[in-house]
Amino acid sequence: MKLAFNLLLDLWYVWVLLIISAILSLLRPKIKGVLGEKSVSFFLARLDPKKYKVLNNLLIKVGSKTVQIDHVVVSNYGVFVIETKNYQGLIYGKEYDEYWTQVIYKRKEKFYNPIRQNYGHIQALKEILSDLGDIKFISVIVFTTKADLKIETKTDVVWTTKLIKTIKKYNRECLTDEQKEKIFQRLCSMNVNSYKNMREHVRSVRSNKLKVNK
Repeated sequence: MKLAFNLLLDLWYVWVLLIISAILSLLRPKIKGVLGEKSVSFFLARLDPKKYKVLNNLLIKVGSKTVQIDHVVVSNYGVFVIETKNYQGLIYGKEYDEYWTQVIYKRKEKFYNPIRQNYGHIQALKEILSDLGDIKFISVIVFTTKADLKIETKTDVVWTTKLIKTIKKYNRECLTDEQKEKIFQRLCSMNVNSYKNMREHVRSVRSNKLKVNK
């Protein structure tokens, strides 16, 4: 017994490594998501601040629900609503599919169509900005360059490296500086992003996913 106990003590570092590995495994999806959003924030920071106003990680309340939006860019050319996905491997799907597929080697996993997801975000924004007139919303889905995109869509689905070029291809002004400022200030005032609210939002999303999977 004593020998076994001493052996366990001698191998304490193995147990520590196993615990750390388990924790990292649980946190890996969250870490990947944060890194993906940060890389997009980096690119968006290069936009001309006179023409584009950027909001990252926006959390708004619409009725009794909260809606989290990765990035919103309010510009003279419309309001860009950006959903980021830090996925790798082959990604394929179509505009109106309910789910897209990720393929890594021979393993396939389905995930909810981000175009549909972003459509929900746009509908939420339309609701809270409805009194500010006719606003042009532009949906953009962004993947990191680790993804091999085989997507058939009209909606812009691009890599992070193509994001700025994609945004700048919309060059017809449809909002005045005054309208742009009003929209931006409204979104800032309605942003309820805090640690507590974000935790509640994540808990709600996970609960809904469990209900769908049952």
